Amino acid sequence: MHQLSNRHVDWDAVDTLLLDMDGTLLDLNFDTFFWLEVIPNAYADAQGRPLPEVLGGLRATFERHRGTLDWYAIDFWTRELGLDVMALQRSHAQRITYLDGAPEFLAAARKAGKRCILVTNADRKTLQLKHERTGVADQCHAAVSSHDFGLPKEHPDFWPAFIAHCEVTPQRAIFFDDTRTVLDAAHRYGIGQVVAIARPDSKAPRRETDAHTAVDGVRNLIELIEAI
Repeated sequence: MHQLSNRHVDWDAVDTLLLDMDGTLLDLNFDTFFWLEVIPNAYADAQGRPLPEVLGGLRATFERHRGTLDWYAIDFWTRELGLDVMALQRSHAQRITYLDGAPEFLAAARKAGKRCILVTNADRKTLQLKHERTGVADQCHAAVSSHDFGLPKEHPDFWPAFIAHCEVTPQRAIFFDDTRTVLDAAHRYGIGQVVAIARPDSKAPRRETDAHTAVDGVRNLIELIEAI
C-alpha cells in the first residue's frame, strides 16, 4: 500500500476534491452493522424462520445485486425483502457518525480554496437521513447521488455524466473512495488522482489497497492540506 503524502499529490494541480460519503467521510461501521446484523435479523423475524435458515439465501441475494444501482436503493430492498428498510435505518440512526477527523479535513480543504463535492452511491433517502444526523452535505459545496444519473459510480458512463453536470475538470480533481471497483472506474475515466481509504470502518482491520495510493483515513490528510 502506497501511503499518501505531498510527494504523491500536487495540491496546486487540484481544484476539486471528490469525496465518497460512507467509508470516506462517515464511518462505514453503521452500514456494516445495519446490513450484516439488523437486516438479517429483521428478515428472519419477518419470515418466521431461524436466522441460520435465511442467511444463505440472503447472502446470495446481496451478491446478485452488488455493484448495481439496486444495491444502493432503499426502495429496492424494501420491495425485495418485504421490510421497511428506511424505518429500520432510522431506528438505528444514532450510530451514524463521522470518521475521525473528517469535519476538520473538510474545513481545511475549504480554507485552502478547494471545491469539495460529495459523490455517493447512497440514494437520496439515505443521503438525507445521514445528513440529518451529521450535516455532512452542508460541509461540501455540493452533494450528488449516483441515483441522480441512474448509474452507480462503478459504471463507466456515470463519470462523464457527473463531470458534465458538476462542471468539474477531471484532470484537476482528486477522488477519495473506499471501494476498489469505484476507484478503478474513476481512474479509467481520467480523474486526475484517485486515493483509496484503507480504514473505512473504524472497528474493522485495514484493507489492502495495492492497486491505488492509499491513506488510512482523511484525518491523515489534514496537515498535508493545511500546508498548502
